[in-house]
Amino acid sequence: MSDLFCRHNRFTADCPICSKGTLLESDATRPRPRAPSPAPRRSGGKPAAPHDAQFRGPYATAGPYERDGERVEVRLEKVPGGVRLAEWAGGALQRRAPVLPGADLRGLIAEVRAKGLLAERDIEKLEAAVAQEQAGDSAESGASIGRTADLQEELRIEAVGDGAVRVARWILRPGAGWELQDAPPMLPAARFAEALSAARRAGAA
Repeated sequence: MSDLFCRHNRFTADCPICSKGTLLESDATRPRPRAPSPAPRRSGGKPAAPHDAQFRGPYATAGPYERDGERVEVRLEKVPGGVRLAEWAGGALQRRAPVLPGADLRGLIAEVRAKGLLAERDIEKLEAAVAQEQAGDSAESGASIGRTADLQEELRIEAVGDGAVRVARWILRPGAGWELQDAPPMLPAARFAEALSAARRAGAA
């Protein structure tokens, strides 16, 4: 019975001093874990948005051109594994296939040579492509044929009117036909040279 009472002449279970740190300690007297602090919020009550990183490689540029009320330039960029041809506006990469005057392709490749952006063999292929004799009769496009997984694809340089050309990839989907990939094409430089050479022979560029 003496174990029921503490030196403070109380039931041990009821004594806040003697029950502390034992199984007799009541829930009310135990220290409670602190709730985690909420994550800091930006002014305006909205969580911080992730940084939209856009890779920027060394590039040659054509333009700028006025398009839909904004100034657009077309960059031929060196990227890991090849070349990207893309439109940029306001310092941001545009998620569409680039369009530019066909006559500006020669100047774009001349700038690639001047800046030494690509390997010598790739620059020579591009220069040979723009030096290709144009056909007398104009055709709609020239293409470089390849494959994406099990699907046939083409990099096409095609006339879109007023002396402009669009440079884009097309994919052949079984039962659905050719489908435009309206995005900046990114391929080995040799594919661009092959498409450009075909377009020059066809009179599309």
